[in-house]
Amino acid sequence: MNTVKLIGNVGNNPNIRTFERSKLASFSLATKETYENQNSEEITNIQWHNIVAWGKIAEQCEALIGKGKFILIEGKLQTRNYLNKENKKVYITEVLATKVEEVATKPKTKTFFL
Repeated sequence: MNTVKLIGNVGNNPNIRTFERSKLASFSLATKETYENQNSEEITNIQWHNIVAWGKIAEQCEALIGKGKFILIEGKLQTRNYLNKENKKVYITEVLATKVEEVATKPKTKTFFL
């Protein structure tokens, strides 16, 4: 099963592209994980994710999302590739969003490793 659920902050206003029969929204999402290492030092790990949404979900993104908003994304991972200007194959992994919603408050939790 290919399922992804992410909660984080929107990195940029969505890029909206309109096609003949649909819309495409693309934006970045930062997720943050904080934990204490074995020396009791607080470590923060931020991951950036590429998000894409089509159709009605893209329209929701256009209306709801702005830089810095704290949101929940549900969807699936997809990988695509293309040839860049140097004619080299580039691979991109994205989250294809099937659900987007604003989250009211940020959780104040830490992950602890032993």
